[in-house]
Amino acid sequence: METLQMLSWCCLVFTIWMFSTGLSDLRRMISGNSTDNIQFLPFLSTAVNNLGWLYYGQLKGDWTLITVNSIGVILQISYILAYLYFSTEKFQVVSKVAFAGAVLAIVYLYFTMLVLDAEQRLNKLGLLCSAFTISMYLSPLADLAKIVRTRSTKCLSFSLTVATILTSTSWTLYGLQLSDYYIVVPNVPGILTSLVRFWLFWSYASGQDKYTYRPVQA
Repeated sequence: METLQMLSWCCLVFTIWMFSTGLSDLRRMISGNSTDNIQFLPFLSTAVNNLGWLYYGQLKGDWTLITVNSIGVILQISYILAYLYFSTEKFQVVSKVAFAGAVLAIVYLYFTMLVLDAEQRLNKLGLLCSAFTISMYLSPLADLAKIVRTRSTKCLSFSLTVATILTSTSWTLYGLQLSDYYIVVPNVPGILTSLVRFWLFWSYASGQDKYTYRPVQA
């Protein structure tokens, strides 16, 4: 039980740290009164991911999942509202939020009205959340070709990479303690992609890039 509690606290601290990397983008939006060079989709996709795992945590009665993802939802909504306020393309932002909300509503109705067996609902939701989390962890590797071509890691965040590997490792160990492979499986790619990014920093970072890393939301 002590090991599980320790891992629970690690998950809480490291995940909130990872979510908080978006505060740098929030400061940039406020100071520059603009959303230039700041991506919106990471905020929205992370919020959707948090809501999915929040629902999973509620069904399972796991207060670690509930607490972490509740805080994550609050942070991501704050980033989304700030982006909407400072963006000059408010219609596109609202359209994306509305689409995500509609998808979430359909998924929620499906699980509550069509999947009546509690165990089956938990398994299907866990599978869906796992798949979405895996896609989020793999998405930063889309810049791999650009990094190799330019031999520069400026588009990567070192602090976020550290936060991600600590978070993924904590959740993997936590899931193993609970024998919950819906938690374990999606966090293994987080560890692997973080190791790839560390290798990229070691291989291509030079000069100032080796020592100065600004956190960004991914």
